[in-house]
Amino acid sequence: MESFFDGLTLADTHQTLIRNIISLRVSEDLFNDLSDNPEDWLVAQRYETAAKPHHYVSQTPAIDRPFEESGWFAAIWFPFKNWTASRYSDGSFGVWYGADTVETSVYETVHHWKARLLRDAGFEQMVISGNRESITVDRLLYGVRCDAALVDLRPRVADYPALVDPESYHFTQPMGARLKAEGHPGLITLSARCVGDVYAVLNPDVLSNPKIQSYLTYRLTRHGVQVSNGSRAPQGANEAWMCVT
Repeated sequence: MESFFDGLTLADTHQTLIRNIISLRVSEDLFNDLSDNPEDWLVAQRYETAAKPHHYVSQTPAIDRPFEESGWFAAIWFPFKNWTASRYSDGSFGVWYGADTVETSVYETVHHWKARLLRDAGFEQMVISGNRESITVDRLLYGVRCDAALVDLRPRVADYPALVDPESYHFTQPMGARLKAEGHPGLITLSARCVGDVYAVLNPDVLSNPKIQSYLTYRLTRHGVQVSNGSRAPQGANEAWMCVT
């Protein structure tokens, strides 16, 4: 591992990155079973906010949420694999992932949605077998400014294909831990899912100015995941413009 770091260069990064997250467009009104009065719902929401752990107080969750979650889950001893683990973290610290383009973000998030939620819960097989026609999730795209000198791993991918292993993170997690321990703000690497770049940020201070870019809808069918532009309107999404198989 030590020889891997010899000769690495930095990429002086000053650009807007794409952050693609799950987000509801229409409120589920979680407290409407407690009262029929909307004013009571607002009171319950205020109490819920006041009772949140101190880790979840950020006014910019589009930036801070991965780091807040890692602090909260650090108190848990997992007898199994930490579910917050990712390519560059074993789950003991937070990593903010962004992409160079919307398309790259779609390929990355479709993979994790299928592999880490639908497949584990058996939902994907329900669609494949025809027991369910489709499964839908709403997504929210943020544009987030990044200003940092990031470690550039892209030139090393040809010699170290484990950097983009589609399943195993055994090579990359120790790398992320070292960069975190040494105070590096983050890194750039190639996507393991498509032709594109992925940014793994270890320090939220280099991120700023999150702005909503658009809404998407993912719909899992027997033919793949249909991706369409969405709106806040209840009627849902428009015609699919991309399909990830």
